[in-house]
Amino acid sequence: MPIGFRNINELWACIFTETLERLGLNCAVICPGSRSTPLTVAFAVAEGIEVIPILDERSAVFFALGRAKASGLPVAIVCTSGTAGANFYSAVVEANLSRVPLLILTADRPQELRNCHSGQTIDQLKLFGNYPNWQAELAIPSTNMEMLAYLRQTTIYAYEQTLYPVSGAVHLNIPFRDPLAPIRDVNHVTTTSLQSLQSDFNSEEFFAAVTDKFKPNITHSQIPIPDKWLETKRGIIIAGVDRSQQPQKYCSAIAQLAQNLKFPVLAEGLSPVRNYASLNPYIISTYDSILRNRDLATELIPEVVIQIGEMPTSKILRQWLSDHNPLRWIIEPSNHNLDALHGRVVHLRMNIEVMGGQGDKGTRRWGDGGMGGQGDKVMGGQGDDYLNIWLSAEVDVRQNIDTTLREKTELFEGKAAWLLSQVLPPQTPLFIANSMAVRDVEFFWKPNNLGVQPFFNRGANGIDGTLSTALGIAHRQQSSVMLTGDLALLHDTNGFLIRNKFIGHLTIVLINNNGGGIFEMLPISQFEPPFEELFATPQDIDFALLCQTYGVKHQLITSWEELCSKLNPLPNTGIRVLEIRTDRKESAKWRKENL
Repeated sequence: MPIGFRNINELWACIFTETLERLGLNCAVICPGSRSTPLTVAFAVAEGIEVIPILDERSAVFFALGRAKASGLPVAIVCTSGTAGANFYSAVVEANLSRVPLLILTADRPQELRNCHSGQTIDQLKLFGNYPNWQAELAIPSTNMEMLAYLRQTTIYAYEQTLYPVSGAVHLNIPFRDPLAPIRDVNHVTTTSLQSLQSDFNSEEFFAAVTDKFKPNITHSQIPIPDKWLETKRGIIIAGVDRSQQPQKYCSAIAQLAQNLKFPVLAEGLSPVRNYASLNPYIISTYDSILRNRDLATELIPEVVIQIGEMPTSKILRQWLSDHNPLRWIIEPSNHNLDALHGRVVHLRMNIEVMGGQGDKGTRRWGDGGMGGQGDKVMGGQGDDYLNIWLSAEVDVRQNIDTTLREKTELFEGKAAWLLSQVLPPQTPLFIANSMAVRDVEFFWKPNNLGVQPFFNRGANGIDGTLSTALGIAHRQQSSVMLTGDLALLHDTNGFLIRNKFIGHLTIVLINNNGGGIFEMLPISQFEPPFEELFATPQDIDFALLCQTYGVKHQLITSWEELCSKLNPLPNTGIRVLEIRTDRKESAKWRKENL
């Protein structure tokens, strides 16, 4: 992109955006405002960066979060000064907890216009507390070459910190003095300085060391398997919440480890493992139901637990592990503490793909002292009885679930997730909302070979930005689907404002039970009042009219056959809502009786 020299702000913003473009940034979400004008204009003329304008800052930042989830690359988001940036807070928290790279750019007034009621000014330093990976305020724009070099190197560092060593948000607060628009500066000294710099500025030399080829400083070779895993006859693998950008490779690595150790794989519904079932004969998808049987739960107490990624949603599984506190290894490359149970845990800070056993099944040894003996152990043949108990229980419970849901003709909420696992086109990106939707996927999602790509906001587990995140994931992707309840959708209806800039297709499968179904499962549901008004909070919304307001297609689904016909094939463009109206209290009653 050409570097602008009409005023200091234009030069500063162009250096900034050119550096980001060369680093590999390819998407910037822009919220309208005045103080951010230099950044907005610079991004607008950057040829390699897609610029997406979004009115509502909260919707905008969750759209950016969705884009970053889908691509694995940082997405920049720009806003003006004042309270605009405060709307980013919940997404910054989610980015931190779910390790998603975001570059938060808040424009600001210069220091002399702060703390004096100059208007649209708040304290933006450390606006997001400790949640960003890194945060800084840039210097006031300058034409000094040393300061331009500072800007370039700080930008490189900020971009890098969104990705390494752990992905997350980085916040740069960027102050600008007038003039904000790309007009000629009337100050003679400034104009002379800019003209002199323009004649001497060598763009290729200045940006020579800016590249998108840098890699994380990770030198893991293949890691051998701990002896303790090889010695036990009672071990399980938990394939929890996963954020892998290479799901098939990830699933293959888990399958190889499971077959070498003869360990069952308790696969969370949000894990891709359930969607590559042919790779792994040891998948247990009904662990929540199995462990509700007290006798079976006691019989299946493990000695060793290998947890890959974050713990599944299931409260039953968590309580079972907490009650018996087996030795547990957590395999996940971040520096986060992923042990909410505070058990006997060793964190292995690596990806499952580097774990030994992917090839030669011969003797492997844990070479790091303090984690088992030094003797070679041959894998295979251990724990067959224990494994078979799990597999037999899976067959029985899965058959019972499938038969029950197949025969259930009324519009029960959980059947939507069960059907999605069987009828979606291969490789479909699926965003799963929090609250009951994510639990229905864990309970009912049937193992398949469709390669469905699950996405979710399970960092802070909130319903903020549900629609906007899904649209961000679906943008420029294969036709995508979102499974959500009515309250999660209503919490983010401003996300529909993105529709004119949205490229691709999103089908929203809306479970409308007129309220918060998850609260029906809690003890507070027995207290009326205040339950219905203050917890279930029914909104009595006509979604057909709501969709009409935003220019979004709507269809009321009255049978499961109709739903299946609408899910395969999926349209190529636009946004549509497939509404399924259910009885919240009847669904809760069925869950309590059958789960």
